[in-house]
Formats: sequence, structure tokens, C-alpha cells
Amino acid sequence: MVEPPPDTLATQIHRRLRQDLLDGVLAPGVKLKVHDLAARYGAGPSPVREALASLSSEGLVERLDQRGFRAAPASVEAFDELVRARCWVEEVALRESILAGDAAWEEAIVVARFRLDRAARDGPEWEALHSAFHASLLAACPSPTLLGFCDTLRDRAARYRALARAAAYPGRDVAAEHAAIAEAALARRPRDAGALLAEHYRATAGWLRAALARRKAA
Repeated sequence: MVEPPPDTLATQIHRRLRQDLLDGVLAPGVKLKVHDLAARYGAGPSPVREALASLSSEGLVERLDQRGFRAAPASVEAFDELVRARCWVEEVALRESILAGDAAWEEAIVVARFRLDRAARDGPEWEALHSAFHASLLAACPSPTLLGFCDTLRDRAARYRALARAAAYPGRDVAAEHAAIAEAALARRPRDAGALLAEHYRATAGWLRAALARRKAA
């Protein structure tokens, strides 16, 4: 059995820097100084620059003309545009996943939903399982390009969720929303599943928009 090659230093820095951006450890809009990050992650400036350049292509970092890099800003307007894009793209991916999904795909959705329902809300485990549940719905989509775009948008949305994590979901039964989406997908009703998925994202968007506005005012 051939062991996979170890991560390069640049790959390790990319992963750690990316997670700090998604978790809000590196705040939106903050200047990302290469030498400060090199000291933070125990690396030289070259792998840090490489990681920043890669993350700029993912929309998590902005390259400033002749002035280095900064964490991508977060605004209600940018978030609203992200939600619209995510609804459009994931509705297509979900439809294609439902059309192509087999028994293993169905089982994966059931397992992902079961694990999510058992997890305590709003902790790191729940966030990871929540992402896994949504990924399981799209997993049978036969287009790797489309799935890659969905992954990118999901990560950007997770960054906004981290910024507003202290807020709560007032008056929502999120588990019931997940159940309705899963049941429509498993019943092979792509139109219903897509509509429920978009409604789920828009409901979350309303909550996050309010939380972001409170955060900005504070």
C-alpha cells in the first residue's frame, strides 16, 4: 500500500490560514501582513505568500495593488449576493444529484441527517455535521466543476455564520427544515427539494443579516 505524500509547508499554511479566515479569527478587512503571518504559523514568507495568492482566488483574501493582502471584507450587501448565487447554483446541483443518485447516495443522506440531529446545536461538531448534511444532498451531482463551485460558496457562507455565531435562530425548527429537504430529495421530487433548500437558505440569510447589522452597529 502506497502512503500519500506528506503535505507541503505551503499546503499546511494554506489550510491553517483558510480555517482562521473561515472561523473569523482573522477578522474581515484586516491587513494580512506576510511577516506577521509567517511568525504566527512558524513558516517563511514564501509559503505564506503562496497561500495568500491561492486564497485570493477563493474569494477569502483580497490582493491590494502594491499593498499586499487583506481578509475579504464582510458586508450585508455581499452576503445577500452570496445567498442569491448559492440558491441558484445549489438548486441546479441538487436537481442533478436527485436525478443521478443511487441507493448509496440515499443512505448517505439518511446517515448525515441522523448524525446532525443527534449533535448539540451551535458547537463546532454541529457546524461540521451541518456542512456534511448539505454536501450529502449534492454528492451525486455528476459535475465536479459545479460541486467545486458549491463548495466554495458553502465556505464563504460559513465565514458569515462564524461572524454571527453568538446570535440565535428565533422561532425556527431547523431540524424540521432539514428533514423536509431530505425527504423531498429521497422522494425524487427535485422541484420541491430545490424550493425547500432555497427557502432554508433565505431564512438563515434573514437571521444572519440581522446579526451582521447588530455587529456593525456595535
